[in-house]
Amino acid sequence: MCGALASAAIPAQADVPRVAAIDWAMLETALALGVTPVAACELIRFRADAITPEIPQTVVDLGLRSSPNFELLQLTRPTLILSSPWYAYIEPRFTAIAPVYSQTFYFADKDPWQKSIDALHGLAGQLGIPDTAHQVEAAAHAEIAQLRDTLVPYRDRPLYLAEIGDARHFRAFGPDSMFGAVLTELGLTNAWQGNTEYSFAAPVPLERLAETPEARIIGISGIPVVAKQAMAQSVLWNRLVPVAQGRFAEIEDINPFGGLPAGLRFARLLTTALTQGHAG
Repeated sequence: MCGALASAAIPAQADVPRVAAIDWAMLETALALGVTPVAACELIRFRADAITPEIPQTVVDLGLRSSPNFELLQLTRPTLILSSPWYAYIEPRFTAIAPVYSQTFYFADKDPWQKSIDALHGLAGQLGIPDTAHQVEAAAHAEIAQLRDTLVPYRDRPLYLAEIGDARHFRAFGPDSMFGAVLTELGLTNAWQGNTEYSFAAPVPLERLAETPEARIIGISGIPVVAKQAMAQSVLWNRLVPVAQGRFAEIEDINPFGGLPAGLRFARLLTTALTQGHAG
């Protein structure tokens, strides 16, 4: 499913500042605006975990987000560094190289989907391309509306959004996660009623998935091979009502701490999983 945002691709801007992205959500936001950074962090892992947006091979990899290569960063001659409060402890070293634009996407009890839109406009303002942000936002809202209409038949059941780490534990994505916020935008109900903080609950026992037996379960970003092998033989897993009744599906890797592109990728993958009957 290509989606409205993908089909209405924004051309790269020729006259915007040279940006370097430390934070992945800010990296996604720049790319959504058609701005390719000169440098960014952990690109090998980003390409594996986020999948999209695609990062050109010409972008310099600065290494770890928590300890980027400052000498290499300086050599790329950025005129704006994109960061977040998570990296405030090294921000003075960034400001010695170039001005910093920092944005927070994830707060407890906040809506990261709306925060990603706010960041889109904030960064576009910094780059002098405010009209581009309006185009991207309009395309995103149009795509979500289309997917929401498609998913009307699947409002009959709530959904658990689970990242399964091993055969006994999972992380649950609540309403203050990007996935939980987009689920609401799609008109669907999150089955997870427990507390979350900064987008997901700490690993919790798998039996918590039995609390809402009528739910569907969506496994996000796949299941580790060892865990999947153990779960195939697990009495607990196989007796969960959604699993026993064929209401479990996996969707591909997505950046759980992403920006607008991550939210749209989740919406597309979820819609495909449900409409193709993978989750009952």
